Amino acid sequence: MADPKGFLTTGREVAETRPVAERVKDWNEVYVPGSLLPIISKQAGRCMDCGIPFCHNGCPLGNLIPEWNDYAYREDWSAASERLHATNNFPEFTGRLCPAPCESACVLGINQPAVTIKNVEVSIIDKAWDNGDVTPQPPERLSGKTVAVIGSGPAGLAAAQQLTRAGHTVAVYERADRIGGLLRYGIPEFKMEKSHINRRIEQMRLEGTKFRTEVEIGKDIDAAKLRRRYDAVVIAAGATVSRDLPVPGRELPGGIHFAMEYLPLANKVQEGDLTVAPIHAGGKHVVVIGGGDTGADCVGTAHRQGAASVTQLEIMPRPGEDRNANQPWPTFPMLYKVTSAHEEGGERVYSVSTTHFEGDEDGNVAALHLVEVEFKDGKLEQKPGTERRIPAQLVTLAMGFTGTDQSNGLVQQFGLELDQRGNVARDENYATNVDGVYVAGDAGRGQSLIVWAIAEGRSAARGVDRFLTGTSALHAPIRPTDRSLLV
Repeated sequence: MADPKGFLTTGREVAETRPVAERVKDWNEVYVPGSLLPIISKQAGRCMDCGIPFCHNGCPLGNLIPEWNDYAYREDWSAASERLHATNNFPEFTGRLCPAPCESACVLGINQPAVTIKNVEVSIIDKAWDNGDVTPQPPERLSGKTVAVIGSGPAGLAAAQQLTRAGHTVAVYERADRIGGLLRYGIPEFKMEKSHINRRIEQMRLEGTKFRTEVEIGKDIDAAKLRRRYDAVVIAAGATVSRDLPVPGRELPGGIHFAMEYLPLANKVQEGDLTVAPIHAGGKHVVVIGGGDTGADCVGTAHRQGAASVTQLEIMPRPGEDRNANQPWPTFPMLYKVTSAHEEGGERVYSVSTTHFEGDEDGNVAALHLVEVEFKDGKLEQKPGTERRIPAQLVTLAMGFTGTDQSNGLVQQFGLELDQRGNVARDENYATNVDGVYVAGDAGRGQSLIVWAIAEGRSAARGVDRFLTGTSALHAPIRPTDRSLLV
């Protein structure tokens, strides 16, 4: 094990962030470069080597956390990287973006601050890249089978890498102009710089994976024709239909946008495609509707664009800072979370609902009217006399997603069956009702976390490999019916 007394002698320390006044002036990652390495070995030493490591169950990837904690404690970075990659294709993504359900399930977390698993993970992979331990792993021989992967988010990339390494010829189709899906255009640069995606894509190219950008299956290529062209197809198109807010004034022609209309434009500026984002918060009163991570991404983006004010609205009550009795360890609790974006300013308002939008003489949104709400008999009800108006010249809707896109014809052209939630239905092997067509990630599961997307991609790859060859040695960490460890 690591340090036998580490959890007793070492307190929890996390990555140091750059000063707010400095970081809101740029789009670099918020953490101080190199700040983890001086502390991370001792932090890894806090791992208890417990008899039953519940962190394995908290993470759907089944990461071998105590093993790579031990290697990190001993500063054997190559061995740590090998153990990390045994279950996770892209730990530099999860180490930056995942909310760390593994830490919620950490045994130490029963009565002490949990091990900084996420920080250890990102330290290991960053060190591995620096040391040259991350290299292409092309297959020893080709199977002669071909696979098309639709979508280049974490599920699609994980499935593609696994299938390429199994010897199949894989082509990834992406409707955007760059590979990465929401990792590329949904995650702001200050949360994950896109250089991390670029070097993974280069690794995959050298392994043999082919990439086809600006090709939307269903529009540019008929889905049925694609199926005839390949021996198998993996649909990893995500759940990209944004949840709308059908209240009076939503039809105003200016100033109200989905988060996924707003965020990609800021990323395109960082890619050099645009000088200024067409939807820009500079000098405006910004209201973000939705209290999740996507809403926080909008908050941080608005700060960097120079918003006059930023207000984030959430219909649910403010969570507590400690576990509720009905969310016991090792479940993933709903806790009050202050992200780096929230540290940078703005107001967070809970238990409110938008009643309508108000426009100016030019048809642009000028204000938002809201009312406080409360739960009564299991239902949300408005509290009389609590209505108020707040200025809003830019509103972003970040209320989640409702399912996979059906407007491009992909679902209809394949003839796919959907489940009751509007996701693509699949069996225990991730196979759809169409022979040779599989589905992974949010398109089949619904909106979820990046670790679930990668786990689904890996698991679906095993199903495809068995379909093509009759057997498979690929790792399948989860079943399609598995769900988060919740109460």
